[in-house]
Amino acid sequence: MKDRVRDEIEKHSLIEDEENIVIGVSGGADSMALLYLLIELREEFQFNIHIAHVNHGVRGEDALRDQNFVKEEAKKLDLPYYSRDVDMVKYGKDKGITSEEAGRELRYGFFREITKKLGGGKIAVAHNKNDQAETLIMRFMRGTGIDGLRGMDFISGDIIRPLLGISREDIEKYICDKNIEIVSDMTNFQAIYNRNKVRLEAIPYVEKHFNPNIIDTMWRTSEIASLDSDFLREYTEKAYKKVLKLEKKDRLLLDLNLLVDFHLSIVQRVIRHSISRINKSLQGITEAQISNAIDLIYKKNTGKEVHFSKDIVLKIDYDKIIVETRLEKKGDYFHEIPNFGLVKLDEIGYYFNIELISIEDYKKRVSYKNTQYFDRDKIVGDLGVRNRRAGDRFLPFGMKGSKKIKDFFIDEKISKDLRDKIPLIVDRKSILWVVGYRTDEKYRIDKDTKNVLKISYEKI
Repeated sequence: MKDRVRDEIEKHSLIEDEENIVIGVSGGADSMALLYLLIELREEFQFNIHIAHVNHGVRGEDALRDQNFVKEEAKKLDLPYYSRDVDMVKYGKDKGITSEEAGRELRYGFFREITKKLGGGKIAVAHNKNDQAETLIMRFMRGTGIDGLRGMDFISGDIIRPLLGISREDIEKYICDKNIEIVSDMTNFQAIYNRNKVRLEAIPYVEKHFNPNIIDTMWRTSEIASLDSDFLREYTEKAYKKVLKLEKKDRLLLDLNLLVDFHLSIVQRVIRHSISRINKSLQGITEAQISNAIDLIYKKNTGKEVHFSKDIVLKIDYDKIIVETRLEKKGDYFHEIPNFGLVKLDEIGYYFNIELISIEDYKKRVSYKNTQYFDRDKIVGDLGVRNRRAGDRFLPFGMKGSKKIKDFFIDEKISKDLRDKIPLIVDRKSILWVVGYRTDEKYRIDKDTKNVLKISYEKI
């Protein structure tokens, strides 16, 4: 296995001479294998090893045991050791993200603090071939394209993954052969997170009933997707440069007529690339928003606009496409929310928690005013939260005819100064819920419902 890892380091230029490598070590088999393999290869590549450990604050004595174990390993190996205690759950709630996302942000934030103090370097993490398969399956179930199916890369900025091409089975054999001591996180063997469910339930089922080599199959899929993704990225860059007329920090102009001459796939990619040039990332930008922008571009509707997350606007001005950052009109708001998970919207003072549950769990529900249930398969596109707009209508639960939101508020005797502040949960086409008041009849649970979306809210 040492030779295979050496080959990947050389092939992907993962480590440079005299570089500082901060290894994220949990104490489990994967990270301990990574640590000992890099120690074996240290003399060949001439780099410095630093051990970092994060106690996420969720497993009590077990987490403390892991922390002490890694500390003693660093001492035994005479390697620099850094650790930090965090509250992953609280951080996630404060930021309106899942605990898994919170843990990831806290870990990498800590690791980057270390490399910064060291004057530079890279972060080595122990993702392996099985992790790659799990990532692809999760992305595929949520919905993804070629870029998503490339999965994780051996190197992403300052993060390196030397074990990415190694199976978990080979890692465990290496640990056994080398008689390396490890500690086990029992939560890895409990189906309490989506990734754990994929690892413990979905993949074994596929291996047993469909494809015993699904891990290798998904690996080949990621390699094929990576090749295609790299080509499309390069082609998109060339297309972007060809249609670009002006680029500033918060505004750029594209030649509409030149852009629509490209294939639709490239048009979509150029729009995403344009947004990332202004926003520095595509986080929070949904496929529904991109789709709306594409419709506008091909219709060439001068003066029309599409609003993205992060206050980004795309509009048509005759033969030009304008992509710019612009604040919403005072009083109006619109926020994308995830199709599942917890989100905190400080601007409007609400928490929203979105969960996908089975129809069986729905039947066992306990009713609360701040929780409502919807037929997930009737929802169109992504979800959002906004206040009312002129002409808004919905079909109040239990009624046969639609009603203007304005008239509904009057009937409910809601004061004028509150009407623009009441959140509306919406999908791409309609209003699901006037939060705190009434849901829309079109999304009700009926005898044909298979998937139920549970949405709860709390005021901050």
